[in-house]
Amino acid sequence: MTGPGEWEPEAAELVRPYVITKGRGLPDEAELSLITLVTAAPEGPRRPTRLSPEEQRLLDICSAGYLSVAEIAGHTRLPLGVVKILLAALTEGGYLITRPPVARAPLADREILEEVLNGLRAKFG
Repeated sequence: MTGPGEWEPEAAELVRPYVITKGRGLPDEAELSLITLVTAAPEGPRRPTRLSPEEQRLLDICSAGYLSVAEIAGHTRLPLGVVKILLAALTEGGYLITRPPVARAPLADREILEEVLNGLRAKFG
C-alpha cells in the first residue's frame, strides 16, 4: 500500500496485443507506413453491426479527417504494430480509406530560378 504522494505503478493492460489483433500479422511497409494518411470511409452497406472496442476507437479517431498512422498510434496509446494491424483490417473491410503520402516535389532548376530573380530585379530594381 502506498501513502499520499508516493509513486504507484500503472496497472498492467488486461488485454494482450495478440488478442486485440486476433493473431493477424503486420501489413507490408508499403501498404501502411508511418506517414500513410488514413480516414473513415463514407457510410455504406458494408458497415458491420459489431466492432471490437479498439477497432471502434480507431474508426472514431479517423472519422475526424485524414491522420497519419503515427498520429493515430499516439492518440490510442497502443503499440504501433497493433495499430497498423487494426488499420489494415479496417481498410480491407472497407471502413477506412488510406492515401499514400504526398510525394516530394522535385527541386527547381537553378538556372530558371536565377532567370526569375534577374527578371524581378530588372522590373522592381
